[in-house]
Amino acid sequence: MLLHVIARGKIARSPEAELVARYEKRITWPTRLTELPETGGKIPEAQTPFRTVLLDEKGKQMGSEEFAQRLGRWRDDGIRETRFVLGAADGHSEQERQEADLLFAFGAATWPHLLARAMLMEQLFRATSILAGHPYHRSG
Repeated sequence: MLLHVIARGKIARSPEAELVARYEKRITWPTRLTELPETGGKIPEAQTPFRTVLLDEKGKQMGSEEFAQRLGRWRDDGIRETRFVLGAADGHSEQERQEADLLFAFGAATWPHLLARAMLMEQLFRATSILAGHPYHRSG
């Protein structure tokens, strides 16, 4: 299953960009990063069937194992692509929220977009590692 991160705004050269690149290299599943301008831009066509996850402050908070189980279930159900969408500064529209398969939050705090992107990549690395059977130190 392709893990496709679609983010508004350019990350440029920054410490967050280095973190994103570090985790991208460590993820063994196919991974794609797409950056869009703050407004406009064309989102690439999805591989079907696909799921859409919006990173959203109103979303569900999940631990790493629960997040991994969700990805594993989608993979095992034949989903070809899961899209993780980080919106612009104003977040997502109500229509986008309703159309998403999952609203996902990194807690109640507000996170800068660049840091949220790095945190997402780390969680994708962690989830794929859990699914590959690597020991998870918080398990049990």
